[in-house]
Amino acid sequence: MIPNCRFAVVDEAHQLEDVATQYFGLSISNYRLDDFARDVRRILGTGPLDRRDEIAEDGDRIASTARDFFAAAQMLRHEMPGSGSASDNRMRLRSGHTARLADEGAALTSALEALEADIALAKDVSEDVLAISRRAAEIRTEIRFLLRADDPGFVYYLEMRSRGVFLRASPIDVSSIVQKMLFERLQGAVLTSATLTVDGSFEYVRGRLGLKSATEIRLDSEFDYRRQSVLYLPRNMPDPRSAEFVSAAAGEVIEILKRTRGRAFVLFTSYANLREVHRVLSEELEYPIFVQGSAPRSALLRDFKGTPNAVLLATSSFWQGVDVVGEALSCVIIDKLPFASPGDPITAARIEAIGARGGSAFGEYQVPLAILALKQGLGRLLRHRQDRGVLAILDPRLRSMGYGRRFLDSLPPAPLTQRLLDVARFFEPGAADAWRG
Repeated sequence: MIPNCRFAVVDEAHQLEDVATQYFGLSISNYRLDDFARDVRRILGTGPLDRRDEIAEDGDRIASTARDFFAAAQMLRHEMPGSGSASDNRMRLRSGHTARLADEGAALTSALEALEADIALAKDVSEDVLAISRRAAEIRTEIRFLLRADDPGFVYYLEMRSRGVFLRASPIDVSSIVQKMLFERLQGAVLTSATLTVDGSFEYVRGRLGLKSATEIRLDSEFDYRRQSVLYLPRNMPDPRSAEFVSAAAGEVIEILKRTRGRAFVLFTSYANLREVHRVLSEELEYPIFVQGSAPRSALLRDFKGTPNAVLLATSSFWQGVDVVGEALSCVIIDKLPFASPGDPITAARIEAIGARGGSAFGEYQVPLAILALKQGLGRLLRHRQDRGVLAILDPRLRSMGYGRRFLDSLPPAPLTQRLLDVARFFEPGAADAWRG
C-alpha cells in the first residue's frame, strides 16, 4: 500500500497497531464469498469462454457450499458457551471449535479447487478469468489456515455483524511485522498524534510498535485548557459495574445538559448504557437528541451542527476523527473509562501474551490503552483556539482507584471541579477570564 520512499510521516499514529492488526490478519466472510460467486457468474457473460459449462457449475457449487459453511459457523456461534449476549459479537475460536467446521470447509475448498482446475484447463482465457482463479486459490488457502487455528502468533475468532458472518485471524503482536514491513524499509519515519503519550512518556507506544530507539518530542497543546475548559468529576457516583450506575449516569447527564443548554456529545463505552440513558433523556430532556445508528455518521454530524442545542449520543466510532468547531459542541460527557473488554478475542490474547512473559497486562496494556482512548474522546471538545467547553467523566474510579491517578495525570490540564454550580458558572459572560478552577 505504501509506495517506495525513504521517509514516511504517519499521522494519527496511535492507530498504527490497530491498522496493522487488521491489515495483516486474515478474514473470510459470507459477503466475500457472495461477491466471489457473483464475479464468477459475471465472467460467464463477458464473451466466449472455454469450459463455460464446467466453470458455471463450479460457481454454483461454490455458492452452495459457502452457504452451508457459514450456516455451520453461525450455528457454532450459538453453541459456544457465553454467546448468549446480544452484544457478544466476537467469539474466540480454538482448533477444537474449527474442527467442527471441517466437513463444510472441505466441501467449500474442494469447490474452489475445482474452479481453479477448470480454468487451468481452459484455452485462451482472459486476464479477468485468470484473476478469478488466483482469488479462488487465495480464499482456499485462507480458509485452510483459519480452520487449522494452530499458529501461536495469531488469535482466531468468529465475528457476527448484522447478516455478516466472519472468520478471522489477527496477529497478537504486530511489532515485528511493523518493523519489517515499514520501518526497516525506510531511512526515517515521523510518527505524530495528539495522543501518543501515557504518563507523559512514549514508552507504551514504542513498546507496542517495537521501536527500540527514537527521537522523541512532546509539544504543549495549542489550546489553553485552563481558560478554555473545565473538567467535571461528579461526587458520589456508584461503581460503574453496579446496577445503579446507569440510572445515576442518566441523572448526571440531565443535570449537566441543563447547564450547558445541550450542545453536547455524550459518549458511551457500550450500546446497552447508551440505550438506557437515551430512554431516560428522551422523556425528561427538552433538547433535540440524535443517536448513533439512527442515520449515517455524516448525516448525524451534519444535523447536529445545524440544530441549536442538540445532543448526540454515541459509542466508539465518535470518540475520534470527528470535528465540530464552535459553540455547537460545548460539552463532552463520557460515561465510563474506556477499558477494552477482556472478553474481546484480540484483547484477551494480548493479555495472555503479556502474562506469559511475566508482565502486568493491566498496568502495561489495559490502562495505557484506555488512557489513549479517553484522551481521544475528550479531544472532541476543543478544535479551535476560540472553542470553550466542559469535559465531564462520570466514572468514579478516577478518584477511587489507584490507577485513576495515571488517567488524571494524562488528561489535559483543565481546572477540575466536582460542583455543577461551576459548570453553570463556566458559561456565564466573562467566565473565560474569571474562571481558573
